Amino acid sequence: MLNAKIVELKKMIISQANTIEAMINKSIKGLSDYNEALLKEVLEIDEKKVNEMEISIDEKCISSIALFQPEAKDLRTIMMISKMNIDLERIGDCAVNISESSLYLITKQRIKPYNDIPKIAGETIKMFNDSINSFINENEELALFVCERDMIVDTYRDQILREVVTYMYDDPRTIERGLHILRIANNLERIADLCTNIAEETVYIKKGRIIKHHYQENEV
Repeated sequence: MLNAKIVELKKMIISQANTIEAMINKSIKGLSDYNEALLKEVLEIDEKKVNEMEISIDEKCISSIALFQPEAKDLRTIMMISKMNIDLERIGDCAVNISESSLYLITKQRIKPYNDIPKIAGETIKMFNDSINSFINENEELALFVCERDMIVDTYRDQILREVVTYMYDDPRTIERGLHILRIANNLERIADLCTNIAEETVYIKKGRIIKHHYQENEV
């Protein structure tokens, strides 16, 4: 019975992740294509859906622990699903932030081509997909690979920061647009950080080993 509940929780997390991946893609495509409808879909429909999913998953995690009093790996799995649920909801919030800034930017003249935004978004979405797949398959190697790539997204974000700040310094009229571009880049970098959290949680489920902050613990 407990195994069935864990399988159900995993399916719910996967469904939540699929919705959130679509939100990220819509937020970036909406900016690139000047598609207001896509951006409003994220804000008016998808955010509510993700929030409802988060509450439902949280309730099932609590009830599963209360009813079955799981131990060892089963307990780790439920606890990490609960943490992933929080991380995924935060990723959804980041997609909302990106959509809000994109809605502003598509009404204004571009201060620069948005070539770097799809690059950082592409790497972030790959990390997101790999973090979810590492969880589904309990693939420790893939989870560790996700953690290693966080620096790539950081580098993209720093490049965007340097370039946009230069535009803002040269022409104060670009400051508000520049701040929205930086908000998008920072939210994509935040998504990458949260993907790293999910990957770290996958390693803990699989091995009972904590890798957060490079901490090493004996396997349980």
